[in-house]
Amino acid sequence: MSLNTAEGNFEFIIWSNEHYDWANWREAFEEDYSDASDEKKYQLMSDLNAEYLEDERREMDVQVGSPIIVIADIGRWDGRHTGYREIESGCLKDCLYTELDGVTWYVDNRGDFRMDGYHHDGHNYYLYRRYRDNTTPEAIEEFQGKILDHTLTEEDIDRVTVRLGDDISKIYGFTLPDQIKSNRERSDAR
Repeated sequence: MSLNTAEGNFEFIIWSNEHYDWANWREAFEEDYSDASDEKKYQLMSDLNAEYLEDERREMDVQVGSPIIVIADIGRWDGRHTGYREIESGCLKDCLYTELDGVTWYVDNRGDFRMDGYHHDGHNYYLYRRYRDNTTPEAIEEFQGKILDHTLTEEDIDRVTVRLGDDISKIYGFTLPDQIKSNRERSDAR
């Protein structure tokens, strides 16, 4: 996990297997694997990183109070498609599973929990949100229909769902940009 605040952007990376930075891993392999080939070291780095994903799943074993909806922008051989999937458990750790080749799970500067990933046909982009408390089944059905009809708006998303970054920030102990701004505004009002 890492926090990227370069150029005023905010991104809290929970886990990724897309970009390995050998400089960050070198120390772990220097002593025991100094004679190993670069290919062997890369495989070891990949295996250890996969174990770290299990650690993140344990950290994110937190219920958010309602089912989680995954809003997907999917790249396929025949173009881009939208879709959704529900994670009925409402448990954050259940978001950290994929069959894609490379993925990065992160919280963005708006406090949204996201996953960017690639596979042989293209890139997929997922937005994870939970349904608002007391959302009616009719409102959920209409919301899902808008996803499939390509008519979903930001207003629809905010009206029916809640971001998950607040829950994740409590787990990892970071502050979201709008939380910092809100804290400043409260301090200035005093």
